[in-house]
Amino acid sequence: MAVPEKLAQIVSLFAAVPKTVKLQALLDYSRRLPELPPELADSGRFERVEECQSPLFLRADIGPDDVVKLWFDAPAEAPTTRGFAGILAEGLEGATVEEILELSDDFYAELGLDEVVSPLRMRGMGSMVFRIKRQLREQAGL
Repeated sequence: MAVPEKLAQIVSLFAAVPKTVKLQALLDYSRRLPELPPELADSGRFERVEECQSPLFLRADIGPDDVVKLWFDAPAEAPTTRGFAGILAEGLEGATVEEILELSDDFYAELGLDEVVSPLRMRGMGSMVFRIKRQLREQAGL
């Protein structure tokens, strides 16, 4: 399955570095996760990802030309969860509905994060991808 170019670059970066650098890179992505705009902050239009150990809420919106915008709400005290959300936000920025739906459900395994995070956190990452795809299918009527 195809991976959007920005996400493919992130996957390649993570796959090529030792595990000590992976953890640092994941923490860097946690700091780069965009804050929610004020009009969305308390909108109640986010879905909780129950499988995540830390409270994580997400929302996927389809915009013009089928380009997807992802929004995540995760506490600063949850750096690994925020970090993966940051990877998704940056890696899927500008991607279309079709590109995201074609993304492998377990692409994140190629990041090699299983070397630095627990299996339970890996399950949460997969659940984020699953929920994004489900929201997009619902909005697109697929």
